[in-house]
Amino acid sequence: PFHTFPTGSGGQQGWDGDAVATALRETREELGLALGAERVWGLLRTVPDRRGMMVAPVVANLGPLEDVTLTPNPQEVEEVFTIPLDHLLQPENQGYTHFRAKGRYSHTLPVFLHGPYRVWGLTAIITELTLELLAPNLYRCKTRVAGNR
Repeated sequence: PFHTFPTGSGGQQGWDGDAVATALRETREELGLALGAERVWGLLRTVPDRRGMMVAPVVANLGPLEDVTLTPNPQEVEEVFTIPLDHLLQPENQGYTHFRAKGRYSHTLPVFLHGPYRVWGLTAIITELTLELLAPNLYRCKTRVAGNR
């Protein structure tokens, strides 16, 4: 299993050093999960959040989920759930939302469905980047911006 850690939501602190250190600290603060840097696979390309702040997604291997104990911080995390990679890759669990601005098409963002859960927004964009990396022949990108691609 892998996990993406979007840095930027809590923000990089001066003592963090880099995006990986920030992601590991945020993961410890928000989920009670202490991971070492050796678990980190790498960084995805940075993406802007809705306020324009750049977020650096960090991908890490958590190991077997049955060996992972999470202690979510209730002030930061409402709920934790997992979605298997094969579920994310099934077309019936993928969707998209078209957005308009000033009466014209502006962009399309992905949505991933899993029972009562809907992964959308920045988390869906980061999930999409991860799927493109892990399963390039099985996942078709749904993110579009007017004038691009």
